[in-house]
Formats: sequence, C-alpha cells, structure tokens
Amino acid sequence: MENSPPTLKEMACSCPICFEIFRDPVVLSCSHSFCKDCLCNWWAEKPLHECPVCKRRSSKDNPPCNLVLKNVCEALMHELTLKDKPSAQTQALCSQHSEKLRLFCLHHQQLVCVVCRDSRTHNKHTFKPINEAAQDFKAFVKKSLKRLQEKLRCFNQVKVEWDQTAEYIEVQAQNTEKHIKEEFGKIQEFLQKEEQARIDALRNEAQQKSSMMQQRIEALTVEMTALSDTIQATEKELRSQDVLFLQNYKASVRRIQELHPTVDPELPSGALIDVAKHVGNLSFNIWNKMKQIVSYTPVILDPNTASSELILSDDLRSVKSENMHNVTVLPKNPERFQHYSTVLGSEGFTSGTHSWEVEIGGNLNWSVGVIGESIPRKGEIHNGYWELWFKDGKYRAYSPPSIDRILSLKEPLQRISVHLDLNRKKLSFSDADTDTHIYSFTFPFTEKVFPLFNMVNLMQLKISPMNITAQLEM
Repeated sequence: MENSPPTLKEMACSCPICFEIFRDPVVLSCSHSFCKDCLCNWWAEKPLHECPVCKRRSSKDNPPCNLVLKNVCEALMHELTLKDKPSAQTQALCSQHSEKLRLFCLHHQQLVCVVCRDSRTHNKHTFKPINEAAQDFKAFVKKSLKRLQEKLRCFNQVKVEWDQTAEYIEVQAQNTEKHIKEEFGKIQEFLQKEEQARIDALRNEAQQKSSMMQQRIEALTVEMTALSDTIQATEKELRSQDVLFLQNYKASVRRIQELHPTVDPELPSGALIDVAKHVGNLSFNIWNKMKQIVSYTPVILDPNTASSELILSDDLRSVKSENMHNVTVLPKNPERFQHYSTVLGSEGFTSGTHSWEVEIGGNLNWSVGVIGESIPRKGEIHNGYWELWFKDGKYRAYSPPSIDRILSLKEPLQRISVHLDLNRKKLSFSDADTDTHIYSFTFPFTEKVFPLFNMVNLMQLKISPMNITAQLEM
C-alpha cells in the first residue's frame, strides 16, 4: 500500500528540526517556529542561541509560545488520528489453501497458513505468530529508518550552509565590483575599456560559480525530497496493520537500503569568487597603459582563506583582527582556516626567489612565515609551517615539532623582510629598518608554499608595496 505525499498543511505544520508536527511550538524574533523541546536540545549543543534556520541571534532565552500555531497543530493531529484510525481487523487468506494466514515463515519471510507450515515447501522452517514477527521486523525497520532521519537532518543543515554560501558569493561579487570601479575611477578616461573588461570577467565567474552552487543545491534538494518521501512512506507502513506491514516488508527494507547515502555532501574547493585574481595587483596589471607610478605588492592576501576573526582591506594588502563580539559568519569553504586567526597569500611558490616586507604595527601576538599547500585548514596544525612568532614579549623561530627557538633582538621589530629562496631551500627573516638578519630556516620544501600571516588582537599587519622604477622584461 503506497503512502500519499504530505499535504501543504502538514508541511507547514512541521518542525524544521524533527520534521514532525509541532509539539508546544515557540516562535523566535526572526519569525521561525520550532518545537520547544527540539529548540532547547539544539541550543544545548551550541555556544550561541541562534535560529537553526537563518542563524540570527535570539534575544530571548525562553521564546514565547506560538499559540495560534499550537491550536492549528492540535487540530491537525486530531484530524490525522481519525484519518489513520484502523478499521475492523481484516484477516487475509492463503492463496493456495484458502486458510487464514496465522504464521510468518522466517526462512522465506512470508505469511503462511497452518497447512503451509506442514507442507514440503516449508519443511524444517522456523515460524512465528504474526504479531511477534511484526514486532521484531518493525524494530529492525525503525532502526534503519533512524539512520535515514539522521542523514536527512544532516542534509538539511548542509543545505542551510550552502544557501548562505550562495548568498555570500553574490555579496563577494558586489563588493569586488565596487572596489574595481573605485580603482578605475582614479585613472584616466582611456582606461574605461580595461575596467569594463575586468568587470565582465568578474561577473562571468560570479555567474558560473553561482550557477554551480545552484545546481548543487537543487541536486541536494532532490535527494532530500527522496529521503523525506521514503521516510514518510515507511512511517505510514509502520502504522499499518501487521499483515499489511509484513506483506510490504521486503519492499520497505529494499527502498530504505537503496536510498541510504554513503557519502555526505561537501562544498567543493574553489567554490567562492577568486577575489585575488580580480583585485590583486590591479594597478600593476594595467601599468603598460598608465605609464606612471605603479604601486605593486609582492603578496596579495586571499580572503577565501581568512578566518572569520580577520578583516582584510579592500586592496587585500593589510589585515586586522575583529572584536570577538563582531565576528562575521563566513562560508566554511575548504580553503578557510577554522581554528587559527590566519590568512594566506593568494599565490603559492614552488621555485625561484621571492621577497616581501610586513609592517607589524605594534601587534602583541603575531606570526609571519610560509605554510605548505597540503596542510589542513581545520583543527590544530602540528607541522608543515615555518614562521617568526612574537608572543608574550618574546620572538621565536618556530616550526613544530622540531624547531622552537627564542631569539634575542636589540630593538622591537617594526617591519620584517621575508626572503624565500626555494632553489636553496631557505627561508630568511631580517629587520627591514636596520637590514639586520634575524633567523633562517633551511628545509627541503617538497610542495608549494604560501605566505602565512597570523594575528590575535585588534592591531594590523600590512604588506609593504614596492616602487616599480624599471620596465619588466617579457
């Protein structure tokens, strides 16, 4: 017996957390409603009291009851109870012997009569009364169903995060376009054509990546709908009479097993707008047309790697940490650091020599260096990076697990010069103001490395620009 899809009324009266009809519904200031117990259990596992759907902070620890919704749900539950109330018990007959089906063959997993039990077909088989068999197999189906319910709950949370990522891509595109227009507004009229070309490239990427995210969200929605339909159909079969349940048991188990996902959806790497490509070294890239003083920065920060505690300047040349009360919620894309207040340079290096200067700006806890491309961005990092680290008034040369050396400096550092020589496998730090060597790492870098910047207060780190005085050779 097939289960009809949920009505619009049932969907409107379903809690977004447990997907059941609301029980004691409460309403948040953002207008989203949840079962009181579901919301309390959700908040118990979260550091902040925020809406499980839109992530907006709740101003109340005990949100008020949604009395109107409660009355509607109670009426709906009464209506569904009357609708699903079983009629008089019906007893199916054996198709071979026209006897009542009273037993369930555990070997063949089918209903049988007493004549079937004594036949050759079921010789030496094990049988159970219908009610006992139904209880045993309902328990198995409920266990399988619970895994699907957990998976659907996981998918629902992933969809919320992906919806936010799609919105963030649009914001990125808008902010980046605004910065491009400001930059081009500083140059002469003859550069307007170049400006439009870059904006077109940005919009093209934004459209492609937004379309990609939309396709993934739609595919996830389809899979969630299939899971939801299977769950609702199975739940209805569990409420049916034992005979009908056992007749459809094999199909129910097969349907659950076929739909059980094996891999959780993940946000792909490179899903966000490559802001650094559009904004980084913008004036340098149009230098051949300007023929004037060009400001060039050897390292451009990549906002897609920056942790949520950091704020990058529009030109991606400086970074400062934000007050923890004003932390911005950013997409959890694979490139972003989740555990450290860290941001990387947009370009990695595998060979050659590279130099850049960093203005410290009086920070009390910072580090500057390089990190390997394969190092994970989530959780603690135990190796794979080399840095000059300042904390608690001490300078350290730090590269766990083997190097942790305290350095003695005559004067506090204001500007640091970083020199990376991949041909000689050497990373050096020096005082840019006095041209005094501080420390050098010698290590066989075996993969691409990226400039690393870390800070834990409200001050600022800034990458110093270079003055270009000679024409580059092509």
